[in-house]
Amino acid sequence: MMTVGQQRLHATVSGAVQGVGFRYSTQDVARRLGLTGWVRNLRSGQVEAVAEGSRAVLDKFARFLSQGPPAARVTQVDLNWTDATGEVT
Repeated sequence: MMTVGQQRLHATVSGAVQGVGFRYSTQDVARRLGLTGWVRNLRSGQVEAVAEGSRAVLDKFARFLSQGPPAARVTQVDLNWTDATGEVT
């Protein structure tokens, strides 16, 4: 069930973000923050993530995405904010 005021964050992360544990770390951080969503590698070498939750918690998640795990080298994060749809688990 979706709570009123929930947000959806769609992020595309660029840089050295594949083969460095980025997806695993992203899933771990999202789980610890209580977010729902998914993360995947793109053929372009980027990582794409979708998460839903409160704006305050998603802001923390976005800060993680801008750095990633220690081996990652993030050069750019494109963020798109919308209202949550409740379709991700």
